[in-house]
Amino acid sequence: MDAAVQEAKLLRQVNALIVAHLRDHNLTQAAAAVAAATMTPLAPPEPDGDDSVPANQLLRLVAKGLAVEREETGRGGGAFDSAAAAAGYGGLLPPLGTNAVDFSTQDVKGSSKSFPKHEARHVSDHKNVVRCAKFSPDGKYFASGSGDTSIKFFEVAKIKQMMLGDSKDGPVRPVIRTFYDHTQPINDLDFHPESPILISAAKDNTIRMNWGARREGEAAAALPPRSLGTDHPVAHLYDINTFTCYLSANSHDSNAAINQVRYSSTGSLYVTASKDGSLRIWDGISAECVRPIIGAHASAEVTSAIFTKDERYVLSCGKDSCIKLWEVGSGRLVKQYVGAVHRQFRCQAVFNQTEEFVVSTDEQNSEVVVWDALTAENVARLPSGHTGAPRWLGHSPAEPAFVTCGNDRSVRFWKQTV
Repeated sequence: MDAAVQEAKLLRQVNALIVAHLRDHNLTQAAAAVAAATMTPLAPPEPDGDDSVPANQLLRLVAKGLAVEREETGRGGGAFDSAAAAAGYGGLLPPLGTNAVDFSTQDVKGSSKSFPKHEARHVSDHKNVVRCAKFSPDGKYFASGSGDTSIKFFEVAKIKQMMLGDSKDGPVRPVIRTFYDHTQPINDLDFHPESPILISAAKDNTIRMNWGARREGEAAAALPPRSLGTDHPVAHLYDINTFTCYLSANSHDSNAAINQVRYSSTGSLYVTASKDGSLRIWDGISAECVRPIIGAHASAEVTSAIFTKDERYVLSCGKDSCIKLWEVGSGRLVKQYVGAVHRQFRCQAVFNQTEEFVVSTDEQNSEVVVWDALTAENVARLPSGHTGAPRWLGHSPAEPAFVTCGNDRSVRFWKQTV
């Protein structure tokens, strides 16, 4: 995570250098455009401030870089290798997003991809409705949280073995742990991006951390129950090493309860989905709101929000039965995915692992609904197999597989058929 923070700081410095260079050379419109797209302050900071940029600093740095390149070439080292340079700086230079999808592309109707066939299998039941689920970053595990206050921890390889039905050692048990640390229904789950830690939030106003190696029956570490319930309008950031709480400097701008918080891939940003229909994008370091999107779903609750891998867009889902894609830099609505009913539950809209498809659920018809992410055209409607409405859908980040949870207390695993 430290590398991600350093990477975010480096990106911020580069953006500030570009904006300062354009501004100081009277290219005001270009500076304003870059500042808006990258959420970099346009006005010059105080001369003695931490963020101040000396005059012509970008030119000096470029000149030094060119001098190093010429020196390397003179020694027979060949052309400057940017990839090697990035590795030499400990991976702080972010890779170019060559595989990133440009969702702002227009005139793509008629070019929708076909969603591959999937098979589903009932893998477990809770004793009450299943309210949420989340895959680990490597896709090898996922967890489900229930109204019965329990969390079940699944191993994906065992589920696949169970679906093949060829086990020679008797019935396969995909649930490898069950946690009972909360006293109220589970609201949400997430995994630490680098460490084997499962984080859970519940209606008992606590957040708990379960280490992957923790044996069943051992207590989970608990964050203090200080305004962590879903009815609080301010996102609370906690240092997981010290449990120190941090609040936003401009938290007064938020007045409605928050349904969900999700970080971007590098941790440089996070987004909150609010019950007043608004989205807010926050700086992951300063905890300041840098892009409010008020009324993103009119007055309907926003039930989910996630970043694309390149952090340029946010996908949101609301109780207005709309799924929307927003440009982070401008707050502009880019696409809408319609055709699924979301009125009652905290339905989720997610990308598949390649971000080629948007996947969600339909409460009314008890279906899994799929759209081509680029064209926004509906390309598949699959019976969910749940009795009644599915409440949650989570997709694997590593492969074509996802999980659905329902009011029928069941957990179903879906994978692409060969």
